[in-house]
Amino acid sequence: MQRRHFLSRGAVASLSGSGALGFLGGLPGVAAADAQVLPKGVRLGDGVAPLVKLLEETPRERLMEEVAQRIRGGVPYREWLAALLLAGVRNIQPRPVGFKFHAVLVVHSAHLASLNAPDGERWLPLLWAMDQFKSSQARDVEEGNWTMGAVDEAAVPGPEKARVVFEEAMDRWDEGKADSAVAGFVRGAGAQEIFEVFCRYGARDFRDIGHKAIYVANSWRTLQTIGWHHAEPVLRSLAYALLEHEAGNPAERDEEADRPGRVNGERLRGIRAGWVSGDGRAGAVAAMLDAVRGATWDESSARVVELLNAGAGARAVWDGIFSGAAEMLMRKPGIITLHAVTTANALHYAFGQVRDDATRRLLLLQAASFMSLFRQRGEVSGGTDLAVLEPEEGAVKVEDIFASMQDDRLRSSRQVLRYLKDGGERGALVAAAQRQIYLKGTDSHDYKFSSAVFEDSGSVGGEWGERYLAASTHWLKGSSGPDNPLVARIRGAFS
Repeated sequence: MQRRHFLSRGAVASLSGSGALGFLGGLPGVAAADAQVLPKGVRLGDGVAPLVKLLEETPRERLMEEVAQRIRGGVPYREWLAALLLAGVRNIQPRPVGFKFHAVLVVHSAHLASLNAPDGERWLPLLWAMDQFKSSQARDVEEGNWTMGAVDEAAVPGPEKARVVFEEAMDRWDEGKADSAVAGFVRGAGAQEIFEVFCRYGARDFRDIGHKAIYVANSWRTLQTIGWHHAEPVLRSLAYALLEHEAGNPAERDEEADRPGRVNGERLRGIRAGWVSGDGRAGAVAAMLDAVRGATWDESSARVVELLNAGAGARAVWDGIFSGAAEMLMRKPGIITLHAVTTANALHYAFGQVRDDATRRLLLLQAASFMSLFRQRGEVSGGTDLAVLEPEEGAVKVEDIFASMQDDRLRSSRQVLRYLKDGGERGALVAAAQRQIYLKGTDSHDYKFSSAVFEDSGSVGGEWGERYLAASTHWLKGSSGPDNPLVARIRGAFS
């Protein structure tokens, strides 16, 4: 283990200049390289098991003090990240895929927040996620105390058969066979091959408002950071989550949640060769946004095929999908519309990582269909038009945006547009927004949403990217709200 450097800079100032995060200055720093994805999984050794046990067994009210002691003793960031994910998948039932299970879903979002932070602040999102785990663990105990059991080793197929057996089990929604098959699949196949298969199943149905696709993307991304040798329990949890459904085997019924996947599985065959590239016409973005606003799920995915075959590229279609999700959030802020944004993020991430052309087509079509389903589920109609949102009059500073956010979110959106159009640095805006999540965030969605938005705002092209980021003020945290009490607890533990 490399010797960890100590911060030489002074207290980190908050937006208000109060130095609210200055107490982190006494911790070993987390350099950017320590938190980044490695080209090959790093072996963490036996050090992770005691950390998992500590997270599982330490009472919530004592956890920060116990963790602080070990961080000062040199336990590095990456081992804590691994221990947190493993503690979550072992102790929290992934059904429904949401609610208490957000303690697992949020792990990578907290990690992304760490990557966005200055070196001296990278511990704070991870510490918040540890506290979230203890809250969800207690809820799991109240709801039956689910714990992941051992693999039925006698039923684990050999490496030459594991993928076929796993896919057959997933297609039949057979939980027992899928659990043993995924163990064999992980032991005998490469990470990319496994991810490609899970992406298809994560996007095949609309149950759990997008959380299945989110879990696929976030678990993969965390494993890429902590090491693929931790994959077996994580992917057993993931397979179990993806098979969650209401009464009756979905393979034997015709439910709305399954229809987009079945229709789009056939529709993808009608997309032209070379469909990824295109002229990126602005009209294509607007046409896709129009479909998200008012079309059915079937019409939305049909629109994608129409646009691609007319020469538009995949990026223009994605820009329309992202813009539609952001506009929904502006028009009716809430859990449903928030998940339109985070689901688009997960599907787009998977789209950029998979290599199979048919799977990429399916992910894009499903994203379009899901956005229409989110609009219908959230009962979104009318409201602010993202395309004609006007910038605020007069000069705007970053602190102005966050000062008005709690009371007038639409004004903050306009201020973001003005700030960016006047040449303001996007990085400074994102850093300020992230700082408010550290200080004011109290819910997993604060981290999930902000991490998704900050990532995707850099992917959406041109002016649409500015408008996408502007719409995010409808769920970000303003500077006038109260601090999360956990900040004071962490301050006390590390002082």
